[in-house]
Amino acid sequence: MKQTFYSNGKLLITGEYLVLDGAKAFALPTKLGQNLIVEKGNNKEIQWTSFDSDGSIWFEDTISFYDISKERNLENESVKSTLIAILHEAFVLNPDFINLSEGYTITTELGFPKSWGLGTSSTLINNIAQWLHINAFTLLNNSFGGSGYDIACAQNDTPILYHLEQGKPIIEKIVFSPWFTKDLYFVYLNKKQSSKTAIATYNINKKHNLVRTIALNDKITFDALKATTLKAFALAIEKHEVNMSTLLEMQTVKESLFPDFNGTIKSLGAWGGDFVMAISDENPNEYFSSKGYHTVIPYNEMILF
Repeated sequence: MKQTFYSNGKLLITGEYLVLDGAKAFALPTKLGQNLIVEKGNNKEIQWTSFDSDGSIWFEDTISFYDISKERNLENESVKSTLIAILHEAFVLNPDFINLSEGYTITTELGFPKSWGLGTSSTLINNIAQWLHINAFTLLNNSFGGSGYDIACAQNDTPILYHLEQGKPIIEKIVFSPWFTKDLYFVYLNKKQSSKTAIATYNINKKHNLVRTIALNDKITFDALKATTLKAFALAIEKHEVNMSTLLEMQTVKESLFPDFNGTIKSLGAWGGDFVMAISDENPNEYFSSKGYHTVIPYNEMILF
């Protein structure tokens, strides 16, 4: 019997890094996501094939049930080792998927290029959790770690406000449909940033007293959500960039890459890669193309709403 599972991709608009420490984060599920297709197999193993959005195979291997149950092959950070680690934690939460099966043939299909950083890992984890009827947030915590906002986006088809309360995810579905979404664009920076590495750096560098910084983040987040004009929304986003720049002791993306841009630019998620959001009342395609950035996606083409 063939089973298919699907999860949404994600973009984090406010609360990057700070969401790990309880700040409120405004996040958006994307129209692009990932499928997981499970079929019967044999030989007490999984024949695994992962397709990128262009139809090319980016990972293909055989994983034995023994390796999953014993969590073997962890001497490096290869794709196979990472996948075994996730499947091992899934096995701990639901051993029956190994103990009561002869094997599987599993295929994953990305709806976005793997390099875009829209949630290759989070959509996989959520799909595995759906398949095995286990808690996706628990599976994330036990494998990759992170705040879990990406899992929340994977599971919800509307914008969300997300935070952790005593380590537990609190998800609030919200309405975000201002008239100025036509002036919002997502620009790919031609490189993928490692969330794991970025989080580790944040944890090393963050100040001990985050109360004031988080309070400011939350105010800015609410200011952005209640903005009724493009100017008010842009002002909130600019304040957010300054707040995070101070905390991370890094230049904003506009300062470092786009100082002459006539509008507002904000890093999304881990600073330094993946996508940024551009706010402009004029189509910015020509500007970004002139800088070598050719993937510019309007809000309404990227975001579920």
